Amino acid sequence: MDNAISWYDENAQTASKRYDSIAVSTVHGWFENLLPTAPATALDVGAGSGRDAAWLAAKGFDVVAVEPSKEMRRIGKANHPDGKFQWIDDRLPSLSVITRLGIAFDVILVSAVWMHLAQDNRSRAFRKLINLLKPGGMMMISLRIGLSDDERRFHTVSMRELQMLARDHGAYVERNVESVDHCGRIGVGWMSAAVRLPDDGGGALPLLRHIILNDNKSATYKLALLRALCRIADGCPGLAAAQDDAYVDVPLGLVALTWLRLYKPLLAAKLPQSPRNVGLDNLSFAKKGFIASQSVSHNDLRIGVEFSGETAQALHAAIQEAANTIHKMPATHTKYPSGDVVFPVKSGSAGRTTSNILFDETYLTSFGVLSVPRYLWTTLRRFNAWIEPTIIAEWIKLIERYAENQRRRIDPVAIGKAMEWAEPEREVNLARNRALAIIDQGKLFCTWSGKRLTRQTLDIDHCFPWTVWPCGDLWNLMPSHRVVNQCEKKANLPGDQLLWRAQERVFDWWDEAYTKCSDGISDRFWLEARSSLPKMPQQERQFLDIFEAIRVQRIMLKHDQSVPEWQG
Repeated sequence: MDNAISWYDENAQTASKRYDSIAVSTVHGWFENLLPTAPATALDVGAGSGRDAAWLAAKGFDVVAVEPSKEMRRIGKANHPDGKFQWIDDRLPSLSVITRLGIAFDVILVSAVWMHLAQDNRSRAFRKLINLLKPGGMMMISLRIGLSDDERRFHTVSMRELQMLARDHGAYVERNVESVDHCGRIGVGWMSAAVRLPDDGGGALPLLRHIILNDNKSATYKLALLRALCRIADGCPGLAAAQDDAYVDVPLGLVALTWLRLYKPLLAAKLPQSPRNVGLDNLSFAKKGFIASQSVSHNDLRIGVEFSGETAQALHAAIQEAANTIHKMPATHTKYPSGDVVFPVKSGSAGRTTSNILFDETYLTSFGVLSVPRYLWTTLRRFNAWIEPTIIAEWIKLIERYAENQRRRIDPVAIGKAMEWAEPEREVNLARNRALAIIDQGKLFCTWSGKRLTRQTLDIDHCFPWTVWPCGDLWNLMPSHRVVNQCEKKANLPGDQLLWRAQERVFDWWDEAYTKCSDGISDRFWLEARSSLPKMPQQERQFLDIFEAIRVQRIMLKHDQSVPEWQG
């Protein structure tokens, strides 16, 4: 594969002209009637000059174009400067960048790429691709048949092998065609296949249903672990790290922190969490650290908060106690029907705390990692809005059952209130104050319309609406004209083209409002972005990394939650 990438870097101009000289309908017309109707998500793997990605974008799809050749990406971006699709540097067989993002695609196009993969890499590549496909989705793969006519080292491929790969991964070839080489090369032909993934999911939802509804439970711990992972998948996906093709590693300290945040209001309301639990009795995590940290609000147990002195020591002990409980109990006893553990844990070496702790990735990972099966993590990210309510409903039933066994009467309103996930307040004062200071310098403009802002017209807008995704992170707060925000954008997502056009204004705002500050605001800005947005390959504090992650998150909110768009 590396030889092919080098060839494309050296011959990018020639290759791009060759591709663009052929009409898309000539190459891909055979599967056009299999494409879904917009809105839909599409992934173009080996996007080359961007010809096919632009074709899919013109159909109204949200398109991500993967191209490992730097020169081909440069030419592709120059050919398509309108930003109607998103470029990412990634490659088969790993597709490590795309996999980390958590997007599911309705369509995946792998055109003139498969023959670059050696046979021992193709099974892994197919598994990666099929895991990115939505149930019911379609993947189009073209196979070059014939000898190489240059230095790219093509490998022998066949339709039979592709059919076997599809079968082995629960998919099937719905249509296959043969065609001549449209560039007129002698001895070269093409075979293409449309691979369909049946609409039956990948097994994650049945497993979750089993754990939530049927699995034996001597306490609420398994439900707490699942709900903690739901909250992390929804609010802190950037802190999850890819271990390999099979697992995603989540900082064990983050799981424990979220666990404490869930349990604190429940125990404050004296709601039983096991058959014998009254108050803090008979709970393995409610020990000295938890007791000593009871004065800390559960609302403050979140990324970016810092503690010192005795409070820091108590919280450190409480997180360690919770991490130990999670490891020894729900993580160990949540198993597949085969008996294998679903969530393997690797303990860390957090040790004793110093006088200060900051809830960031380094600190939370020091407690170890909890590994989540990748297919399960993907499902939690995509369908948390439907999974978490099921967990909550079953948790409430367990509490009511425990209370009944203890002959206690529990107020249903109290249970519901304690079960609410406490989002940070919709606080925009810091962003507003920074915006007012910049207005006084005469250089602040509406993110969406480009209008110059005054103190009277300023509004602080959540780029992603609070009602859809309650995120008060600094990166998500944009200066907007009051009329634009309240009468036009409202509770809608910004359209991708609108976001693309606003890029320079967004960067200027982040720079002036946050990163030029020396009072900790800059560190908070970067920490929040790394935590709450999809994990992108990050250079040293580059705005473009955040912006590209925002575009990815926009696609997920649009397609997984059907959030309407505003195009400006």
